[in-house]
Amino acid sequence: MEATYDEVGRGRSFRRSKIPITILLLLIFSSSGVYASSEESGGRTVIEARTGQDSVIWVVQLSDLHFSVHHPDRALDFKNIVGPALSLINPSLVLITGDLTDGKSKDLLTMKQNEDEWLEYENVINEVVKRSGLNKSIFYDLRGNHDNFGVPAVGSSVDFFSKYSINGQIGRRGNVNSVTVETGKRKHLFVGVDTTMHIGLRGPTNLLGHPTDELLSELDSQLSQWGSQPTKPVTKISFGHFPLSFSASSESQKSLKDVFLKHSVSAYLCGHLHSSFGKNLKRHHQSSGISLSANNLFQLDMRPSSAEISKNCSFGAVPIAEFWEWEMGDWRKNRAMRIVAIDRGHVSYVDLDFKSKSLKTIILPTFPLDSRFMSTSLAHHGYECQHMVSSSYDTVRAIVFSHSLIVGVVARVYDSSPGFYNLVMEAPMREHGDAAASSSSGARIYAVPWNYRAFEDPSPDRFWLQIEATDITGRSILSERRPFSVNGLSSKVSWTWNEFRVMGCQWAALYHPILWSALYCLILILAIPKCLLIVFKKRYTYKTFIAKKGLITLTLWILQELCRIPVVWFGYMAYIIYLIFFPWFSGNVFTGVDYRAYMTIMGWAVTSSGRNGKHDYIGHPDVMVVVIPHLVFVVTPSILVTICLFAEREIYKEHVRSVSGKKEDDHSRGKKRSRISLFFSNRRVIQKLLMLASLAVYWKHFKNCWALAKAYEMNPVLHFPVYAFTVPVLLLYAIFKTQKVQ
Repeated sequence: MEATYDEVGRGRSFRRSKIPITILLLLIFSSSGVYASSEESGGRTVIEARTGQDSVIWVVQLSDLHFSVHHPDRALDFKNIVGPALSLINPSLVLITGDLTDGKSKDLLTMKQNEDEWLEYENVINEVVKRSGLNKSIFYDLRGNHDNFGVPAVGSSVDFFSKYSINGQIGRRGNVNSVTVETGKRKHLFVGVDTTMHIGLRGPTNLLGHPTDELLSELDSQLSQWGSQPTKPVTKISFGHFPLSFSASSESQKSLKDVFLKHSVSAYLCGHLHSSFGKNLKRHHQSSGISLSANNLFQLDMRPSSAEISKNCSFGAVPIAEFWEWEMGDWRKNRAMRIVAIDRGHVSYVDLDFKSKSLKTIILPTFPLDSRFMSTSLAHHGYECQHMVSSSYDTVRAIVFSHSLIVGVVARVYDSSPGFYNLVMEAPMREHGDAAASSSSGARIYAVPWNYRAFEDPSPDRFWLQIEATDITGRSILSERRPFSVNGLSSKVSWTWNEFRVMGCQWAALYHPILWSALYCLILILAIPKCLLIVFKKRYTYKTFIAKKGLITLTLWILQELCRIPVVWFGYMAYIIYLIFFPWFSGNVFTGVDYRAYMTIMGWAVTSSGRNGKHDYIGHPDVMVVVIPHLVFVVTPSILVTICLFAEREIYKEHVRSVSGKKEDDHSRGKKRSRISLFFSNRRVIQKLLMLASLAVYWKHFKNCWALAKAYEMNPVLHFPVYAFTVPVLLLYAIFKTQKVQ
């Protein structure tokens, strides 16, 4: 009997050639805990786990490495830490979810590909594979937006991901790649999805994921590949770079969320946001029962509010479709790593921080699940309807990874109802499964029987679990204490403001509401007082406000002050119209290619040679990172400051008339007049404050212009004169105009 293998790129796939089966078996069993059992058509890989267990597997996730020529410590630490850590953990898969390289200049303003960073990534990954003892084929890396900066097309000369990444070298060319880790009792399907834009622009207008209808169709196909084989239960997990809050919809308004809900994915693992926004960058998704493709603009809580899950165990009844989205911390600054375990279909994880401490022992409880981050509908439905596998509930289980020999593991359950953590169960755990089969790594599975029905409770956070492991040196390690609910109820977790604004806001869907709200407000501020003045002949002045008073009169008077300065009013109105209908600037959007495109509020107009010269608006709605800050923090404040400057001038003119005796109605002098004089005397305190505000607008606008000039290699005079100079000129004219009082 004979079998073969053949080199493909830098990875291996089994082909028909003549190699004795004994040599092949040696190659297989010298690998790191998994071996390829078959290669399905369409790149659907199947591997078998060698963890010594039919019930549990675990994988490692890393994200946002950002290897940079300006920060060599990132790659050095990755090589020195990750290789030994993977050797200890011995995962079935290693998932690297994007932003492999940084692609930024030292001042962080120019964003394009740097081949030196990719060479470093290739060398470091090869060293990590060597140190870990793992087979390179179990590494799956994805393209992030940083890996796509300035890449005009896949396969182009600057598409270094295809050349230096693991996926590129092994030949995983598609945007969707799947791998199934199979045990004797269950299949575990992992599907990676690359949603970076098909024409990669330089940053900062390359921020969001852009799934296409073709990609979603392929994802749907990959997730359904085991649908016709119900002999083994299947747990499905997807992984990508972008959180769903930073992912756009396809042309047909479908989304990744639709596909994940359709296929009952357990979790979506992603990165992109790092840890600067908070530690709870997680989000629970469930079907609304109305339309899966309806994009909500906001989700106020980590877990969407819904009616209490009702018990429906009738024939054919299924739980509500749901899945968890788990964003993880970055390697760039936080040296983060995640271990995800699937134990009899129960998905759990632990996040590791190699920045603050060296981890000699790692504990990952796999059952019972953390009630804050469990799939409530499925767990509750299974428990209430007795559909769960009772053997999966009979024991408390955990995986312990340690460099040292573990001599004791203890499970403790605490009752928090008295107002403090009261110990109600303490039991030693025993090593579970075939220890010899798993002796190649420091991973051990421990379990202890318990009466799970004794912990049924309507409160999902009454009981808390903690695992303690003691090694041969006497060092004791405690896992994080976490709540659990055996009957499938969820514990409440709230976002902070920073966490909400990056995970709870659907930014791609919010672009147009924010854009047009800002534009309509600016147009109305300019148009309404002008219409009142010209069409309805209603003239509001400072005297009108003094006579009638009231907020509406005050507002209309202040707004009409700008209308009386035609140069400024027409200047701002023309500028807003220009921003809506015309290009803002032209810039170099690709790496190593002198190709200039122009940007509008609809995106970058890029001529695609593959589409008969059609101009595609690429980077929509990514351009919101330029458009919205300019409208909200430059244009709007400049108009408001200008209006206030003219209103202050009018009040000052009235003050001058009153103190010089030119005012006709001298009877109004008195206490109120003295208060006005305090701010509108010759010192003109309000005007000076408004001039300080105008300096803040100038500074913000200058920073924006400088950043854009560096990012897209632009000259303000040649490439964006209207954008760069209109606001400063109009504001400067208003300041000089208000200096002279006639």
